[in-house]
Amino acid sequence: MSVNVDFDGIVKEFGPVRVLHGVSFALHAGRTVGLLGENGAGKSTLMKILAGFETATGGTLRINGEPVQFSRSRQAEDQGIVLIHQEFSLAEDLTIAQNLFLGHEKKKGWKNGWLLDDATMQAEAAKAIAQVGLQADVNTRVKQLIVAEKQLVEIARALLRKARLLIMDEPTATLTPGETKRLFALMAQLKADGVTLVYISHKLDEVEQVTDEVIVMRDGRFVAREETKNLSRQQMASLMVGRELTDLYPPKAPHAEAAAPMLKVTGLTVPGWAEDVGFEVRAGEILGFAGLVGAGRTELFEGLLGLRPRSAGQVELQGRVVDLKSPRAAAQQGLTYLSEDRKGKGLHVNFGLRENLTLMALERYTHPLLDPQAEMAALKTAVEDYGIRTGDLQSKASSLSGGNQQKLALAKVLHPQPKVVVLDEPTRGVDVGAKRDIYFLVQRLAREGLAVVVISSELMELIGLCHRVAVMRGGRLQTVLEEHQLTEQELIRHATGSH
Repeated sequence: MSVNVDFDGIVKEFGPVRVLHGVSFALHAGRTVGLLGENGAGKSTLMKILAGFETATGGTLRINGEPVQFSRSRQAEDQGIVLIHQEFSLAEDLTIAQNLFLGHEKKKGWKNGWLLDDATMQAEAAKAIAQVGLQADVNTRVKQLIVAEKQLVEIARALLRKARLLIMDEPTATLTPGETKRLFALMAQLKADGVTLVYISHKLDEVEQVTDEVIVMRDGRFVAREETKNLSRQQMASLMVGRELTDLYPPKAPHAEAAAPMLKVTGLTVPGWAEDVGFEVRAGEILGFAGLVGAGRTELFEGLLGLRPRSAGQVELQGRVVDLKSPRAAAQQGLTYLSEDRKGKGLHVNFGLRENLTLMALERYTHPLLDPQAEMAALKTAVEDYGIRTGDLQSKASSLSGGNQQKLALAKVLHPQPKVVVLDEPTRGVDVGAKRDIYFLVQRLAREGLAVVVISSELMELIGLCHRVAVMRGGRLQTVLEEHQLTEQELIRHATGSH
């Protein structure tokens, strides 16, 4: 059965804060719709209402002409509506198969079944993950998977729900080009089968490629609807932010190429992930790290910071050999790290903004007892410095949009006043306006004399930001490209080994 959706004057309030202001538009069966807007525009909140994770404060939601109000996601799933979350909702200690059938377990036995039918679930799980291109044993625990593999598990789980309307929130944020291509082929098949697809993404080239039409939201309101073929990417971006968006990347900060390295790494080996890697980065320089998913970039720096065991290598900070046992020890030595996993490792989303900001520099606020007023003053400064949009300084980090969570995470790792900062996927899942803010912040850090390392899967981001880019493949450093050598073709050539 096809699914047609009508949003009629949808209002959503979280306490005194109104995040949706009477949103009205329709979703027509069998279409692929790009839902665009900056972080905080209300896209995810509206889709959570449609998928039963939130209830509207006002207005009417109609499915195939009938008014409905879902109080839980299972009700929406029964109508064929499934949401793939941007932030993973997997049970880390369960296997892939157990996650795929969680809450929908198949049973066998007398009458209604009282035994779990593990064999059937494992067989169906194997088919589902093969369909999305995940090569793994379905009995593998999810906590053993890398981020990109977890994303594929989320997509496979949605397919098992027999979705007739599938909402995909940033589904390619962690995928390789090959995995993305496979996902697009799968989307084309679903569309041919009559499934309605809602595609939320900040990657406008993908929106241009896979959608029939674009709906734009801004500040909790519907602002535009247009056939995709009638819009350029520049026009999409301008509709999202409400102004012409130019100069996405600021001018690169000047730096002294002959200066002594601020961070120098020699022969670093992280068993199973990186072998004999060496590089250096100077004050005022932005060094990028490129490579396909699984190339070992993140794991290399986790080894450097003591988050993974390393078997060899030497690390020098400001000319002094250091042995970094943990991120806290690294921060005390002047090196901080922003994880690619914002929700899992970057922030404590159930803590307040103040607690998150000061967590890595608590000694600054204990005299000897903790001084909340000094912490709050620091938060007010950070909110202004980093452009964090929040209605209430006392709120939890979970109340912020994705882009503002990322800005808070950046403020947190910069609060200890490091000399070297490593930013792993700093703009993953944030909108084009927030990306621009982060790019200008990164250049500001370099101008202030920090040495900055940026790990990114977005090649244009590395080209636009970095002075040099190191390219990894299969756990080994392939080359370091100078600024005049930075092109997409050159980066791809070294990342794939297609010489």
